[in-house]
Amino acid sequence: MKKKITVTVGICSRNSENTIRDAIESVLAQDFAKENMEIIFVDDSEDETSSIIRDYASKTEVESRLFDGIKGGLSKARNAVVTNAKGDYIIWVDADMILPKDHTKKQVDFMELHPGVGIAAARFCGLPEKDLLVDLQNLEWIAINHLAEIKGKLNIPCVVCGGAIYRTEAIRQIGGFDEQIMGAGEDEEVELRISRAGWSTHKVTDACYFERRKKTWKAVWKQFFWYGYGSHFLFHHKKRSVKPSQVLDPLSLSFVAYRLTGRKAAFMVPIQYYFKRIAWYFGFLNAHLHGYGHNPQPEISQKTLYSSGESKLLSIGPCT
Repeated sequence: MKKKITVTVGICSRNSENTIRDAIESVLAQDFAKENMEIIFVDDSEDETSSIIRDYASKTEVESRLFDGIKGGLSKARNAVVTNAKGDYIIWVDADMILPKDHTKKQVDFMELHPGVGIAAARFCGLPEKDLLVDLQNLEWIAINHLAEIKGKLNIPCVVCGGAIYRTEAIRQIGGFDEQIMGAGEDEEVELRISRAGWSTHKVTDACYFERRKKTWKAVWKQFFWYGYGSHFLFHHKKRSVKPSQVLDPLSLSFVAYRLTGRKAAFMVPIQYYFKRIAWYFGFLNAHLHGYGHNPQPEISQKTLYSSGESKLLSIGPCT
């Protein structure tokens, strides 16, 4: 009897040898029938990430495939997953993420109960670490998650890929991710097109995921510079405003975080908040100076999706 793949877990990685093990182990530990899962890895690393993936996948009962050496940005990597997924749903797992055991089950159950939903996001949680910068980032999200539960108090600007579940039918219907997007923002752009195609999106389900926060100011700057760079493309294609995603003013977030945790460090949240916004604007300006996104581009089509999976495919694990 042919097994039914319900969920495809898509893991796109690059130089993630320090975090990929925890991400894979959390996927393999899911409280979900292994015969109904598959993992598609897409890796473009110069370190040992690919070797680590092969080692784990060769020892697991979960059907696994590796697309190795895909160049051209995150959208192209994600499209390799979309094109080749056997599952009814795709759950995106970043290489620096850890899933609780019930993540997959909760996300699938939600989608089964809501057939009109194309994308559903999970709740972000930061891993607690003894580091002030990490602590400040986590405190900000403690406040955001709390406010997300209060109707009318918070409008999360977009459904990010990490931890989210996509209905495979919906993402294929619109032709997958836009491979012209070289910076961040591919998730925001694809959400807009899925919504326009008649699917609804759900901002926060009961599922959660843990993600490692950046530990240096340089890493935080690089991350939000990249976000700003990608947003320039969306701005010129009239898919977002010039302002960075802003859910509430940082002082409000500080007070909410302090009220919830009693931590005085919460009052330092605005420091990292404004630092990230400045990095975002520098990235946006840099993209403008480079002309990224200035020229009109044709709409993405089905042909774009099904021509994007050209790469070296290595089947590993029980899939031979």
